[in-house]
Amino acid sequence: GDIFCEQRHIATKSDLIRVSLALADHKPLPYRAPWWLPGGHLQTLYGALCAPLPRVSYQRLRWNTPDGDVVAVDFVDGTADAPLVVLFHGLEGGSQSHYARSLMSHIQRLNWRGMVLHFRGCGGEPNQLPRAYHSGDSVEIDWMLHTAREHAGSAPLFAMGVSLGGNALLKWCGEQGTAASELLSAVIAVSVPYDLHATGDHLTVGFNRVYTWNFLRTLKANSRLKIARFPKIFDLQKMESATNMREFDNAVTAPLHGFKDVNDYWTRASSKPWLRHIRVPTYLIHALNDPFTPLASLPSETEVSESVQIHYCATGGHAGFISAPFPGQMNWLGQTVEMLFKRHLAK
Repeated sequence: GDIFCEQRHIATKSDLIRVSLALADHKPLPYRAPWWLPGGHLQTLYGALCAPLPRVSYQRLRWNTPDGDVVAVDFVDGTADAPLVVLFHGLEGGSQSHYARSLMSHIQRLNWRGMVLHFRGCGGEPNQLPRAYHSGDSVEIDWMLHTAREHAGSAPLFAMGVSLGGNALLKWCGEQGTAASELLSAVIAVSVPYDLHATGDHLTVGFNRVYTWNFLRTLKANSRLKIARFPKIFDLQKMESATNMREFDNAVTAPLHGFKDVNDYWTRASSKPWLRHIRVPTYLIHALNDPFTPLASLPSETEVSESVQIHYCATGGHAGFISAPFPGQMNWLGQTVEMLFKRHLAK
C-alpha cells in the first residue's frame, strides 16, 4: 500500500481537523512515531537533539553569487551520471542538521550525488554582503538551481526543501510555473510553514516559545556580527529587544531584504498562494502534529495544482519522522525521498 496518508478527500479546514483526528486514533499508518516518543514536541526535539545520526563526509564547495557574495555548498559524490539531489535547509540549519545528514547518508548509499545548498551566512561561514536570507528568497533559489543544473550535467536534478527552505523552494516553483520543469524532474517539501503569519504567531504560544528562543539565540548572535561589519543596516536596539519572530523579522529580516515591515514580508514570502501555480511534480510531506503549524494553515487539495500531491502523516513532529527501535533511526524520510524521486527517473 501507499506509505502515505493521502489527502484526497479533504474539502474544508474542519474536514482536515476531523480527518487528522481519525488518522491519529483509528487508522494504521505506514509511518507512525514509536510508542516511546509520544507527541509532536518530543518527536521534533528528539530528532533534532538526540537521534543517532550517520557520519557524512562532505566536500565543501563555494559558489559566487551574481551580486558578488559567496555561499557554502556541501557535496557528496556518486557515480558520474547519477541523479543529483539538492537540499535547501531550514531556519539556521545546514548540512549538519539531522534531516540533512540522514538524507545525504541515504543518497550516498544509493551512489547518487547530493548537495546541501546553504543560504547566505549559513554553513559556518559569514557572507560578504549586508543581506542574509529569508523564507521567500526565491531569487536565491533560482540562481542556485541553475548552478546545480550545470553540476548535474545531463542527469536528473531533484530538489528538496525542509521548513524555511521548503517554503522558498515552493514559492520559486509557483513563480516559475512550467519553466521549473526545465530544471527539475521533481520536488519534495517537508514540514513547510506555508502561511508565515500563522506559523510566526503560533511560535509565540505555550511550549513553542522554546523553539522561538532557540532561533533568536543564533539569529541575534549572527545579527550582532553583521551590524558590527555594516553599521546602521537595521535598528540594533529593536533587534536586541525582540522576544518573538514577529519582532525580530520586523527589526532585521524585513529591512535587510527590502520589505516594508514584517506583515509585508510574511505576506509576500508565504508559499501557500503559489501552490496552485506549480507545474513541476511536487510532493508535500507534513505531520499533522507538527508544533510549528496550526492545522488551519495547512493547504487543502483545492489550494494546490494538479501537479502537487499532499501527503499528511498523523505523527512525526517538525522534520522529525523517527523510526523504531530505540534509540531511533531517521531512515523513513530518506527511503520516502528515494521512492518518490525514482518514480521520475524513467520519465
